Amino acid sequence: QVQLVESGGDLVPPGGSLRLSCVVSGRMFTIGIMDWYRQAPGKQREMVARITYGGVVNYDDSVKGRFTISRDHDKRAVYLQMNSLKPEDAAVYYCHIRRLNGADEYWGQGTQVTVSS
Repeated sequence: QVQLVESGGDLVPPGGSLRLSCVVSGRMFTIGIMDWYRQAPGKQREMVARITYGGVVNYDDSVKGRFTISRDHDKRAVYLQMNSLKPEDAAVYYCHIRRLNGADEYWGQGTQVTVSS
């Protein structure tokens, strides 16, 4: 069994910052891609940021320059530093991982980010 536990979601004012964390536990395997998705009410889930096993990152255009994804292989964790938050960033943020060289993928339960004054 594999568990992904996200944390760090909160209510912040526009312009604020948050750092999301996701820690993977359970069955051991090498994690390939780690990414963050988000889903706002009434909208489809969208990929926000992705980091490969080798550290290559890419971002959705809407968050470039404001969000930074990073990972810690030893801790089996992925992080999302979110700066200059906007109301349109408000959503449930989900951690997602895929096994290196495999098809297995897993999702976290989500953490709520609210951006409001």
